[in-house]
Amino acid sequence: MKLSRSQLPDLAALQAFEAAARHGSFTRAAVELNLTQSAVSRQVKDLETQLGIALFERVRQRIVLSSAGQRLRPEIEALLAGLQHLTLRAASGRDVTGHLSVATLPTFGSRWLMPRLPGFLQAHPGLQVSVTARQGAFDLIEAGVDVAVHYGKPVWPGASCTYLCAETVLAVAAPAVIDAGTPPEDLPLLHLVSRPMLWPEWLEAQGKPAARGFQGHSFDQFSLLIEAALAGMGAALLPTYLIERELQAGDLCPLGGSALTTEAAYHVVTPDERASDPVAAAFRQWIITQVGRLPD
Repeated sequence: MKLSRSQLPDLAALQAFEAAARHGSFTRAAVELNLTQSAVSRQVKDLETQLGIALFERVRQRIVLSSAGQRLRPEIEALLAGLQHLTLRAASGRDVTGHLSVATLPTFGSRWLMPRLPGFLQAHPGLQVSVTARQGAFDLIEAGVDVAVHYGKPVWPGASCTYLCAETVLAVAAPAVIDAGTPPEDLPLLHLVSRPMLWPEWLEAQGKPAARGFQGHSFDQFSLLIEAALAGMGAALLPTYLIERELQAGDLCPLGGSALTTEAAYHVVTPDERASDPVAAAFRQWIITQVGRLPD
């Protein structure tokens, strides 16, 4: 069954309900919406009549959401947020030739992608880009994402994965830590929470006992791990592409030993529904070219 337009709730009534629910007050909702208290109360009452349910209960001169109102609130909030997003996107679309939404791993985005992204935009004048930080697989279409950068296995439901590169990690520490004369194998180890086997694998590859690789401090983001290494907290295994500036400036120095290539790899992910999108295809080709310039 499809409702007619006349049967759909009025936008102003939905806004009145959302504001009143958020403030717990018709009066404060009226101030926010620049209406009278009676106007807000009437709009909510009209909405209740149209839906055939009570959205609020009056308790000691206060209003509280009814159970039906509590169930409806998140859906109305999502609806209004979507409308706001649509309005802002339309208003910002003047003189825009296209849109591209990119989801990227947080530290990859801030340290590798952002310094290079202006080059892509320069080659595509008028293109408007939205960049969000995400980890792990998610519904690209539902999130409105055209392209994602993914580390792991080349598996993503409803999307295709294109290989970018393997990951090479290097054991590094701040110069002050190295200059203190402590043997590399005795330095405190800094870990990434999601990669608990990285140090044991590296130590084993150097012919050293892997057991010590489980000791040390842990961080849940590469960005925090990098800052910890810069602060002299110990030695870290870091992807070379994330510390290009620090290696060049001498703020982080290799500890010796061979670099380690991790088992998983980086991929650019495109939802199947966007497979023929020319902007997404152009970005995919561009980032593959840029990744070809990663240092060894």
